[in-house]
Amino acid sequence: MVAENVDLLNRDPNNLNDQIQVMFDDVIGEPEGAHSIDCVFKLAYTCYNLCKALAYKITTCLAGCPLAIFWGCLFAGIAFCHIWLCTPTFKVLALNCSLCRKCFTMCVDCIGGPLCETFSLCFSRIKVTNASE
Repeated sequence: MVAENVDLLNRDPNNLNDQIQVMFDDVIGEPEGAHSIDCVFKLAYTCYNLCKALAYKITTCLAGCPLAIFWGCLFAGIAFCHIWLCTPTFKVLALNCSLCRKCFTMCVDCIGGPLCETFSLCFSRIKVTNASE
């Protein structure tokens, strides 16, 4: 967990934020017949990219570390709950459910099996005939 091992070139190796399209070409586009003056379009491109980069850097400087602390603590809490609460609780439920399943199976075998066999013997003697008019 050392910061020296952080990949500074590919900062989204799992493509978590592919939906965020914030490049100039993804936001601003002039169709045929509605072109601004070339110098205005170039200046808009430069202003957009500089302001976006500056605003993002300022925002991450102010909020990046506190949010990283928040998310780290939140995911640590979730991991704690799963490891120490959810998994043992589900294990207890699985053990108790297997006991209930054994009891239910035994009752069905002891009561349901003979009843079904008896009814099948009773109904096996029934004969259906079609009466023609």
